[in-house]
Amino acid sequence: MTFEDIKNKEQKYMMHTYGRFPAALVSGKGAVAKDADGKEYIDFTSGIGVNCLGYCDDGWVKAVSDQAAAIQHISNLYYSPLQVGVAERLCSLTGMDKVFLCNSGAEANECAIKIARKYSFDKYGEGRQKILTLVNSFHGRTVTTLAATGQDVFHNYFYPFTEGFDYVVANDTDDLMKHIDDSVCAVFVELIQGEGGVMPLCREFVKAVADVCAEKDILFMVDEVQTGISRTGSVYCYQQYDIKPDVVTSAKGLGGGVPIGACLCNEKLADVMSAGTHGTTFGGNPIACAAAGYVLDTVTTDEFLSSVREKGDYIRQQLSGMANVKEVRGMGMMIGIVTEKDNAKAVAAACVEKGLLILTAKNLLRMLPPLNITKEEIDRGLSILKTVMEE
Repeated sequence: MTFEDIKNKEQKYMMHTYGRFPAALVSGKGAVAKDADGKEYIDFTSGIGVNCLGYCDDGWVKAVSDQAAAIQHISNLYYSPLQVGVAERLCSLTGMDKVFLCNSGAEANECAIKIARKYSFDKYGEGRQKILTLVNSFHGRTVTTLAATGQDVFHNYFYPFTEGFDYVVANDTDDLMKHIDDSVCAVFVELIQGEGGVMPLCREFVKAVADVCAEKDILFMVDEVQTGISRTGSVYCYQQYDIKPDVVTSAKGLGGGVPIGACLCNEKLADVMSAGTHGTTFGGNPIACAAAGYVLDTVTTDEFLSSVREKGDYIRQQLSGMANVKEVRGMGMMIGIVTEKDNAKAVAAACVEKGLLILTAKNLLRMLPPLNITKEEIDRGLSILKTVMEE
């Protein structure tokens, strides 16, 4: 099918839930995608942080293909060596005690919310169920994770939203303390607000959250759906903040391109969720776990993490000298670009025309390149971006 055929069928048969760029991607290798008409694109999006090893990494393809040929699904009524392998690896990398495997970031966050409320209910009884999140946060698109999201624009249409959330101004310790009372069971934060505009939290604020949570037996939970799996230059971003959360959620890059999420908890919470209190049909699927096992073996070595930090530094250095760049922020290979002309959406659209895929978030450009992107691919993409920014 041509692009126009695909576009027309999409309009006819699919719900109009996405604003799409005019490209139909059909194949790819590394950081280069190809569309239905044969045009190539340098991809600085990696499927919104999912394709952490780019398109069709040889080892990833073999791991997925071999598993698909062995057994594709068994349900969670039976034991799976692949599941326990991924769980063991995640616990080893993080120092966490237990893992729940699911299919997405929103599901991982739902699990975290349930852990927080059940832990507090078991220990303190009813009335201690409020979870504090941050203004400008994003935690998912289910009715509950939309309620957890601290952006008014998402609190529309789908009433009634799940109760029990309140919102603290990011990096404002005084506002945090005003919200802490006997009804709070958890504080849930993104260390870098991705959809909120690539906004890192300051260390002093994060320490204040950790301290008050420890003092009052409030769970400190970190949403690492976008920042996790080596995206920021450490396996999880919290490892650069010198903190130990009670709960960490993960997804996106964990499977390298197949759906998988994870909710990790510490020893204190190891027995909170018992049989029947939570579950999933597809979570921890053998194919997804085979992909995740390969990803974790690849992206967590010291050499790989060092390369992520070096490439992130290089990209930020190159961006800082470009026309129309007002500010560059982020960590590792999670990068936000504030434009002087406040024209991020127009820039992103123009980049697609010239062969570069790039994201937006709020009113800025956002880059989440494959973590194994080559220097040549980086330079090709930056060259296109530079041309567009000068126009």
